[in-house]
Amino acid sequence: MKNNNVKILLNGIIRENPIFVLLLGMCPALGTTSSALNGLAMGLATTFVLICSNMVVASLKRFIPDQVRIPGFIVIIATFVTLVQMSMEAYLPALYDSLGLFIPLIVVNCIVLGRAESFATKNRITPSLFDGLGIGFGFTLGLTLLGAVRELLGTGKLFEITLFPEEFGSLIFVLAPGAFIALGYLIVIVNKITEKKS
Repeated sequence: MKNNNVKILLNGIIRENPIFVLLLGMCPALGTTSSALNGLAMGLATTFVLICSNMVVASLKRFIPDQVRIPGFIVIIATFVTLVQMSMEAYLPALYDSLGLFIPLIVVNCIVLGRAESFATKNRITPSLFDGLGIGFGFTLGLTLLGAVRELLGTGKLFEITLFPEEFGSLIFVLAPGAFIALGYLIVIVNKITEKKS
C-alpha cells in the first residue's frame, strides 16, 4: 500500500507532470510566472486546493448524484479556493495583488477538476491525497522552474536576489512572449532527461 502511494506521488511529479508532460494549466503557467516567487505561490495555492478537493470528492463520491457531479465538484473546489484567496489576501497582500485574478481562476483550472473526475471518484481518500500531493508538487515545480528561468534571464534576479546586473537581462523574458519561449525550451529539456531515464 505504501509503495502504491509513493508511485502515485512520483507519477504526478514526473510521468504526469501537468506543465511539462500533460501541458495542462497553461493559463496560470504563462500568466503568473514572471518571477520564481509568483510561480511558487501559485503552485502551492493550487496544491492545497488539489489535496483538499481530492480528499473531499473521494469521501463524498457515493453521495453526489451523477446528474450534478461536475457542479458538485466545482462547489467543493470553489470552497477551498475561497479559503486560499481570503487567507492570502489577509496575510500576504503583496503576493495576492501580484497574482490577482489567477487565484480565483483555480476554480476552473482543468488540473483540479480533472483529478477530481479521473482519480478521486475512482479511489479512496488516502490514494486521492497522494494524487493531489503529487500533481500539486509537479505543478509547483513546473511553475517555480519556469518563473525562475524567466526572472533570471529577464532581470538577473532569482527569488528577488540579484545575481547579475539587470541591464544584462533580456526584457522579452519578463513579457508574455518570453513565457512561451522559456516554456518551450523547458519542455524540450525535461523530455530529453526523461527519455534517457526510460
